[in-house]
Amino acid sequence: MQLKVFVSNNLGHNTLLAKIPMYDFYRMSDVANERSEHGEPVAQRKLDVKHAAELARYILKGLIATNIQLNREDTGSIMVTREGLQEMIGKQPYLSLQPIVANLRTAGPGGEKLRASPIETENNENIGMRVWLGQRDILWVVDGQHRRKAVQMVIEFLEEIRLEQKYPPKKQSLFPHNRDDRTVPQDELEAWMECYELTRAECTVSLEIHLGLDILEERQLFHDLNNLAKKVEKSLALEFDSSNPVNAFIKEDLIEGQLVAVSFKDKVDWENDDGSLTRKDIVAVNAHLILNKSNINGATPVIVNPRLNVAKRFWEAIVQIPGFGEEGAKAMTLSAQPVVLKAIAKLTYNFAFGRTTSNEQLLNKLLDGITDLDFSHENPMWRYYQLSEEEIEQYGLTSLNDYLPDNSTGNRDIGKYDIETGWMRFGSKHNDIFPIIGDMIRWKLNLPNRHQST
Repeated sequence: MQLKVFVSNNLGHNTLLAKIPMYDFYRMSDVANERSEHGEPVAQRKLDVKHAAELARYILKGLIATNIQLNREDTGSIMVTREGLQEMIGKQPYLSLQPIVANLRTAGPGGEKLRASPIETENNENIGMRVWLGQRDILWVVDGQHRRKAVQMVIEFLEEIRLEQKYPPKKQSLFPHNRDDRTVPQDELEAWMECYELTRAECTVSLEIHLGLDILEERQLFHDLNNLAKKVEKSLALEFDSSNPVNAFIKEDLIEGQLVAVSFKDKVDWENDDGSLTRKDIVAVNAHLILNKSNINGATPVIVNPRLNVAKRFWEAIVQIPGFGEEGAKAMTLSAQPVVLKAIAKLTYNFAFGRTTSNEQLLNKLLDGITDLDFSHENPMWRYYQLSEEEIEQYGLTSLNDYLPDNSTGNRDIGKYDIETGWMRFGSKHNDIFPIIGDMIRWKLNLPNRHQST
């Protein structure tokens, strides 16, 4: 195969900069993860297939967007199909894959064994190099094995559609189709074949190719590329991401709609509380509210969009709770603590979208009732596990025990009431705590007991 490249110098070492169609890159590359004599990886970590699948969906989203852009003058029915596919997988302002770093071991140190010749214009101007690669010249991926696996998954997905004319089963599919028989309609098949052709021509992978590195050098390069970068704060990363439909809802409806104030920090200081929530906390609450998950990974418009009306109702009810969103909110109301919001969000999901528990009457009872619920720190219900039997009876909480999980298993250290400050602060193990808070809310609002069959 012939490659057109630019010769570069990276901190004293010759490298080649190239762009190769996705399909060709996959066919002529491999991952440098063979094992040493003791069995440990030589120059790679273990492949995370789940992460590769997420990247594959990202690439597929990019192929659909590219297809629409290249055919933007087309006003026929096929454009409606292309845009329909994009609506299902989701769109975002910009898509791009970062360059992949590879090593051409057969090139020799510095490229001394490379078969190459300069490319010159009629004016004898050097505009790059032409490099010839044979069957034994493999591009060994040093940084980018998950991107390479993602490209492979996209190609296999498109080839399966081309040959079988059926979508893969839903749990294995990169595309969130809604067809039980999995048959690909003719117009969608045509759009997918356009995407398949893009992988062979228009859509390329950018490469930095190092020349003739040995195993020790590959391992050092892998280390440096993956450990010298500073990690972006979670809240900042979420603020910049417009691709996820849950994140888009948070940005457009909650923040720009001025329902919720957002802090740009990852932690909020109780002593200097301005009433805002961190971005990562808002995302986590909405993950439970819309997806019944602890994160928003894998969210698609097909799943999210039909649930946004309920999500907005939830937040419109939350902001009506006295003290919520105000300066010093955490000292005034427990609803300002993210774990409490997660509890209410989980209940909302159950009554709105749960397979066996959805009930519009119960949903209305919950969202109407939380604005009148006592979320003050003084409410003894929240510190039930700190009370004596006499105090439980004194405060009229005896029947609450029937709603709470069996004390013989699980974490019951849900938080602590500080007598000096008058604050009830829930703990950090949210996944253990918010279901119990939800049980307390169920009891107070006379909602069904999750520990008893209906």
